[in-house]
Amino acid sequence: MKFIICFLISIIGFSQQSDTLVKQFPDDYLGIYKGKLQIENSRGKNEIDMEFHLKATDSLDVFKYTLVYVINGEPSPRNYTLKVIDKAKGKFVVDENNGIVLDAKYVNNSLISIFEVQGNLLITTERFFDDYMFFEIVFSGKDSKKVTVAAEDQTEVVSYPVTTTQTAKLIKQ
Repeated sequence: MKFIICFLISIIGFSQQSDTLVKQFPDDYLGIYKGKLQIENSRGKNEIDMEFHLKATDSLDVFKYTLVYVINGEPSPRNYTLKVIDKAKGKFVVDENNGIVLDAKYVNNSLISIFEVQGNLLITTERFFDDYMFFEIVFSGKDSKKVTVAAEDQTEVVSYPVTTTQTAKLIKQ
């Protein structure tokens, strides 16, 4: 348990370092990104074409945020909206435009969301670079949780095994 606490403290300290050379999100990363999405689960591996579109709108602090999965040669877009809540604190939301709104945090060039849907925990990470981005979704079923307890202080820790990963390196067009 001491290791976990030290690890978390080191991450917090690292994330508070000066970011004077860091680009501004989302403005400096607008564009269309394309690549292959690798899907891996208990049934094996699969690959499909994928796109990520991040575009400005006429509204201040509101952006078009579109995921496009190409299934059997047909684009299947997910048209969302990215909204700035507090840029200085890295707080955003991804509005699915259907009543679902996901909190998101921008830190260390990454937009990260954690949410639960139909008994599954999902962690999405979009890490941005000058001319590409990494996209990742990690799935875990809540029903398959594992509870362990630290011998020294009886701290209970719940872990969730990863059941599916989706990863892609998407190149800026």
